[in-house]
Amino acid sequence: MQKFNSIYNDVKTLLKPRLALQFLAMMSFSFALPIDVASSEISLITHQDKQPSTVESKDSNELLIKWLDSEFQPSTLSIPQQLEELSWFQNKSQPFKGMTIRVVSERINTHQYEANILAKAFYEITGIHVIHELTNEDDVIKKFSAQIMTGQRLYDAYISDSDLIGSHFRQQHVISITDLINNQAKAYTLPSLDLNDFVGLAFTTGPDGKIYQLPDQQFANLYWYRSDWFAKPEYQKLFEAKYGYPLGVPQNWQAYEDIAEFFTADINEIDGIKIYGHMDYAKSDPSLGWRISDAWLSMAGVGDKGLPNGLPVDEWGIRVEDCHPVGASVERGGALNSPAAIYAIEKYKEWLVKYAPPEAQQLTFSESGDWAAKGNIAQQIFWYTAFVPDFTKQGLAVMNQDGTPKWRVAPSPIGKYWQKGMKSGYQDTGAWTFLSHTPESHQIAAWLYAQFVVSKTVSLKKTLVGSTPIRQSDIDSDYMTERAPYLGGLVEFYRSHARNIWTPTGTNVPDYQGMAGYWWQAISLIIEGKLSVPEGLNTLAEQIDNHLLELQEQNLTCGPKVNKKVNPSVWLNKPGAPKAMMPNEVKGKTLPFEEAINAW
Repeated sequence: MQKFNSIYNDVKTLLKPRLALQFLAMMSFSFALPIDVASSEISLITHQDKQPSTVESKDSNELLIKWLDSEFQPSTLSIPQQLEELSWFQNKSQPFKGMTIRVVSERINTHQYEANILAKAFYEITGIHVIHELTNEDDVIKKFSAQIMTGQRLYDAYISDSDLIGSHFRQQHVISITDLINNQAKAYTLPSLDLNDFVGLAFTTGPDGKIYQLPDQQFANLYWYRSDWFAKPEYQKLFEAKYGYPLGVPQNWQAYEDIAEFFTADINEIDGIKIYGHMDYAKSDPSLGWRISDAWLSMAGVGDKGLPNGLPVDEWGIRVEDCHPVGASVERGGALNSPAAIYAIEKYKEWLVKYAPPEAQQLTFSESGDWAAKGNIAQQIFWYTAFVPDFTKQGLAVMNQDGTPKWRVAPSPIGKYWQKGMKSGYQDTGAWTFLSHTPESHQIAAWLYAQFVVSKTVSLKKTLVGSTPIRQSDIDSDYMTERAPYLGGLVEFYRSHARNIWTPTGTNVPDYQGMAGYWWQAISLIIEGKLSVPEGLNTLAEQIDNHLLELQEQNLTCGPKVNKKVNPSVWLNKPGAPKAMMPNEVKGKTLPFEEAINAW
């Protein structure tokens, strides 16, 4: 008890009153329990008592408490549970103390928080120095590919998109998380890691049932709109008089187009400022490929029914038979140059030219991110929720005085080829990825850092910083309920079934890093007018087919077995994708926000 009193005095001094009371309550509860239960509750304290130096033990506790008090609140864990997690990292890292590990990720708010705050905390707690490099997503993939090709250790771990899952399980360069936990990292796997708490685990699991990547952050592309403008009675009256249905959340692409036309041409200006009914980006850049390959075709309805990505034809238009990719062109059973794909790209180009700001054609993904926050965009069909932190800053034109946003996110409108049972949009799942040739000590040290930045001690605070939730426990927390009115519909999305049908690229794509480059180059030629939409998609489909033929020569797990070309009518006359031309446009349909989100 003397030790407990000493530690409590330290806690009382260092913690804010709220946390100190929580700590005291939990400790008092523990001592009231039968001895076997109580000992597990206070295992941290018992362990610290066994440290060789009382001074070191006190310093160690002060360090952990400092981080809990200054940074890792709120959390779904109690203070004693957080202390127990941090103590576990402190103890398990001892063999790796003094080591330096290198990791790399894309440059978004969540990873900036990891690089600037969490890497520092991890170093102070464990003694393992982390060089957490930030770059653009295309560069992450290039570095990842370079390490595979050269066999040289460039980084000890990558936080890369789960879009590469089709490559990982076929090419076997990545060590699965399942194998890592069951073998070399078994003794270094956090007891409270709780894999079942990760909401994106299905996206990082291969057809063989193994988990290949551990989710670190997730964000979706949802429909975004100015709810304050949509609620104006004069706009509602004008819109319904022209189109014959209410101004609201568009349920299909025709309604989106009508609303884009209405705000761009009919309203035109608000308070003397030119406004636009649509926002996009189209610079000739790798990020242009993601715009289309992420979900544009699936939102139009190019693929087949079936979650998470459509079977047998997925959102890339690639057909798979018995896990073997057999073709992307209609002539081989794919849908990449099908009538539905042509419809999708024609709408993308038409809306970009007619309804988006002229500057949009020269913007990349990153450069376009904050445009709608300037206050002159009415809606955006494909808006990444990773931008929520940048859109909720006080003083922005899209924010109210009380801290609530003037905008909402809602279910994305769907194209005329879309059918119930198909995926509805894209969700980026950035996930921890370890290459099999990385030295074991570096692999385990990086595994400790990976677990730290997704631990329950850290994850809720990280979710609030980056708005990229990965844990069910965080999403369900009371704190997220309190924050919901200030996040424009983000919490409602992640608490719904919708998060399962907004999915990353799936397992039909056998070589994501090798094939992704075809997309942006083909779409650039279309945007620049050098190729028509059908010509550009025919070129793209042929390039993907040829790449599949090259992979066919390699000894890959579930490798391609490409179909022979036949007359397109053979496939277009069969049920499912590729789908025959649908000549008639559907009538626009909208719903009020409250009814629209019920679809989630």
